[in-house]
Amino acid sequence: MSYDFKNLSSADFEDLVRDLIGREEGLRFEAFCAGPDGGIDGRHAQANGNVILQAKHYEGSPFGKLIATMKRERFSIDKLAPIRYILATSCKFTPLGKGKLTPLIGPSLRSEADIFGPEDLNGLLRKFPDILKSHIKLWLSGAGVLDRVVRAAAHTFAAFTREDIEQKVRVYASNPSFDQSLATLEKHRLLIISGPPGVGKTTLAEMLCYTFLSEEWELVPIRSLEDGFAAISDSKKQVFLFDDFLGRVALDRQALAHKDSDLARFMSRVRRSPNARFILTTRGYIFEEARRVSEHLGDQRLDVTKYVLDVGVYTRRIKARILYNHLLVSETPQSHIRALLESKKLAEIVDHKNYNPRVIEAMTDAFRIGDIEPADYAVAFIGALNNPSQIWDTAFRTHIDHRCRHLLMAMFFLTEYGVPLGTLRSSFEPLHTAMSTAYGQPHGPKDFEEALRILEGSFVNIVNISGPRVSFLNPSLKDYLSSYLLDTELLIRLVPTAVSIDWLSSLWDFVYPRGLSEDDQTKIALACAGMLDMIETRPHWRPRAGDARSLEYNDAANSKRLGMLMDWWRLTNERAFADSIMAIARNPQQGFGAWLDGEALIDIFCRLGDKGYGRPFIYETELLELLEKAITDTIRWCSSDMLSTLVDAVDAAQGLPSSINHALQAAVLEEFEENTSRINEDDSESSLSDRIDALKKFAPRFGVPEDVLSSAVSDIEDRIGEIEDRSSPAPSPSFPPSNKREREKFDDRALRDLFTPLLDR
Repeated sequence: MSYDFKNLSSADFEDLVRDLIGREEGLRFEAFCAGPDGGIDGRHAQANGNVILQAKHYEGSPFGKLIATMKRERFSIDKLAPIRYILATSCKFTPLGKGKLTPLIGPSLRSEADIFGPEDLNGLLRKFPDILKSHIKLWLSGAGVLDRVVRAAAHTFAAFTREDIEQKVRVYASNPSFDQSLATLEKHRLLIISGPPGVGKTTLAEMLCYTFLSEEWELVPIRSLEDGFAAISDSKKQVFLFDDFLGRVALDRQALAHKDSDLARFMSRVRRSPNARFILTTRGYIFEEARRVSEHLGDQRLDVTKYVLDVGVYTRRIKARILYNHLLVSETPQSHIRALLESKKLAEIVDHKNYNPRVIEAMTDAFRIGDIEPADYAVAFIGALNNPSQIWDTAFRTHIDHRCRHLLMAMFFLTEYGVPLGTLRSSFEPLHTAMSTAYGQPHGPKDFEEALRILEGSFVNIVNISGPRVSFLNPSLKDYLSSYLLDTELLIRLVPTAVSIDWLSSLWDFVYPRGLSEDDQTKIALACAGMLDMIETRPHWRPRAGDARSLEYNDAANSKRLGMLMDWWRLTNERAFADSIMAIARNPQQGFGAWLDGEALIDIFCRLGDKGYGRPFIYETELLELLEKAITDTIRWCSSDMLSTLVDAVDAAQGLPSSINHALQAAVLEEFEENTSRINEDDSESSLSDRIDALKKFAPRFGVPEDVLSSAVSDIEDRIGEIEDRSSPAPSPSFPPSNKREREKFDDRALRDLFTPLLDR
């Protein structure tokens, strides 16, 4: 395979050249940053003089440019008087061209063999594949690797395009977090990437996913832990990605109560699987709050801390490289770069207490800085770091019209992982019509297409794999909207425009329990009274397109509807909400299910019983009876892996009727009675191991005799032995650590010198 080095910056190219030629010649070269370095990119000191290495990254440039540069370099070379001079370049040339370079360099060049062109460097990459893999940006940007990554991701909801990958790779600044991440994944099979918003959690997670995809692993991006449990298979190499697990905007104890036990179980499931890896990203402050209030995440037996990698603590050199890469890749105008260097504010930007790659990305984007004069660029950059919300505020309020603003509002309350075009249109049109009418703004049938066309590339991104999907171009835009939309009157106007319960639930989660004051929450809850018919009647499942015999998800589960209605009733004491609660409890759309409803129903039952809603519910006796029946039914029909979760939920609850315990006991005894047939249908070592743990937990709790337990466990162990004979664990991709980490001093002069080559593009 041959590489053209186009995705490497000058600094990246110098790092690669030092490693390759150093290995080939058996020399250790000192590193110097890019810029006016006196003709030195690497130096090896010997007793009788220095060996000087110079790198010229002129990929795509004419040979004449290299000739002109080397003519100017001659004075510096003679002044250094090295005992040996080595030149490496990405500029293509013929053997005749090498002959033209030799006299320009002078007597320090021992032979033409000390001029390394791109073909020579590719030969060294083939000779030293460990160096290739340690330079992740070069390796991932190879055509063969990109093809495998794009092909492997083509059927996921977070499908990557070649352009997306190349862009991410080019701006990525290699740092020790990548090596640490792979080591953690290999050792524990789990990785939690934690840190403040915008520090690069998702970028690191995606870079890791690219490496797994390139080695034929299946990528499974998940939006819920239910997705993970449904997809995991021990027979396939799978890497699961759950980006921003605990939410971008808010986390409350009630939501966590339905997530943390599932997370603990899924982490255990992955650890026991021979072929699974699990990567989560989460905001640091939310994760710490979750650990503080969660029984499962705080469990010492799980010890989640050993899986956590905290990103965002960057060295000065890495922060400078991130800024350098964005200026290079975004093709920031040279007038702005020159003004930035002349302002002498580079150090202030790199050392700023609010330094954040997300701000850097926004402030190097041509759309974002188009209205900023070069002379004002440095001051505007500092201003954005002082107040990151202003990056989007001006653009949102003045650069786009009401059609575009309405489309972004509609997107805000939809999924963060890419919205199908049809779903976005159906949410946009009623919102846009209502808002335009309310404020006397024009609207027409082509507004959706026009707004999307204006926003694409500057606010949103559209990918067209398995159908067009729209997502926010930069997560910081959603952060900005979370502040802009926190307006009670605006939200009240948005409520009637909801076309799905999920959209309305997302709006409610945005304000309750901590988004707004209780008075404002009450006003919004009252505005939701007009949505009760949809909440009561909209189906949970719908026929799958093209296959009417199978069903697919349509809208929120019944327990989610009940929970939201109970919130509204508690705040308002409105009878309409109580009547709607009873309508769903008596006639749930397509019934309750163990997976989505079981734990939530138990939680609602307990809160009713201990007055967790603040006052007695007006139909409490009947509702408790209906919930009791729903819970016992879900237990009766739940799957084996869900039974353990429901047992935990019941054990943690108080005041549950005996019928629920009786239903659990019957389900557990059936697990023992049907053990043989159920394990013969299971080919997963890890789920079988989980089954052993569950049965050992069930036996004393429900009075199962010791001999019955021993027999069941023995049968499962025999089944595991059969499977082990046919399988072996899959190792994670291995990447040798780069040896270039932090060898050079990085003072203000080095900082300025790094950016100087950008002026010569």
